[in-house]
Amino acid sequence: MAYVHIDIDHEKCTVPFDCKKCLQVCPQAVFRVSPVKNVKFQETNAKEPGAWKLFVGYGDKCTMCNRCIEVCPVNALTITYK
Repeated sequence: MAYVHIDIDHEKCTVPFDCKKCLQVCPQAVFRVSPVKNVKFQETNAKEPGAWKLFVGYGDKCTMCNRCIEVCPVNALTITYK
């Protein structure tokens, strides 16, 4: 069975919560952002590299429109059909 596979280069995508471009442009809402660094009683800084991580929450909903790839300022996303 063939499916869409989305790769995220986390070395390039270091501040996804500050950027949010792929999240805003994706018509299927495929992506999610989650904090990686949690400090008790402190808000996680959106501009701190590595404090947040972008991940694919609903990859099966991807229609391969490539809008996320077009808007990514650091070219961290690739979509393949396997």
